[in-house]
Amino acid sequence: MTASLPTVAAAIRAAMLTADPRDKAMATRAVARDWAAGRLAFAFDVAMPDSPARPAEPELLPPNRMPKRGRGGSERGRLALIHALCHIEFVAIDLALDAAGRFGAERGPEFVSDWLGVAADEAMHFSLLARRLRALGSHYGAMPAHDGLWDAARETAHDVAARLAVVPMVLEARGLDVTPQTIARFVAADDHTTARILQRIVDDEVRHVRFGTSHFAKLCEERGKPAPQLWKTLVAQHFRGSVKPPFNDSARRSAGLSCEMMAALA
Repeated sequence: MTASLPTVAAAIRAAMLTADPRDKAMATRAVARDWAAGRLAFAFDVAMPDSPARPAEPELLPPNRMPKRGRGGSERGRLALIHALCHIEFVAIDLALDAAGRFGAERGPEFVSDWLGVAADEAMHFSLLARRLRALGSHYGAMPAHDGLWDAARETAHDVAARLAVVPMVLEARGLDVTPQTIARFVAADDHTTARILQRIVDDEVRHVRFGTSHFAKLCEERGKPAPQLWKTLVAQHFRGSVKPPFNDSARRSAGLSCEMMAALA
């Protein structure tokens, strides 16, 4: 009987409160599998944590205290870039879990399915980059990391529309803009293994942004508001950075970010 099943909210919360990176990635993929297989009840009997559990390493620093990675194509610079990307994917696991657990009761099973799928993808991305760091003689946690990434979750915890506007439609969409240049940098350094990992990630991120734009469009329809204008308003209220060109227009269009929406934001 469904009532006897563990709840999806409890499973999500447990994954978010798993500190060890490898264990968090495995727990997240298990939650996504269990949900897809019908082994978790659509019930929200526990609250999501204000902050997810974090390992002792990496040391988390404010953005203005992060060491410079340096310019050029040095091996250390590339290693630092892989570490930074690995940390982004690690935090992205919890961002997707939190979306499913915090707003799933309000938005329904399809929303939960989409964001648990995103969380499983982010866990896989993290694992690929962590494995690449080990292959290059380093490991996740060997360098400091940016402590500002979870701010977007705190800032938008009250409103699912704000969460969608900022996390998939700004933060993940920015990855579509910058990752092709990053891939080219690794290709130029003859590191085709890392380049292939990043290409896999950017291909998946197009789908993640599309989930965001699709669910955001449904919300706008329900609220009777034009999507471009509401997106512009929410980003202005809840995103601390700037959104400016150059944009990866083709990838953004594939993800459902229309020229009309980008024009509204610009």
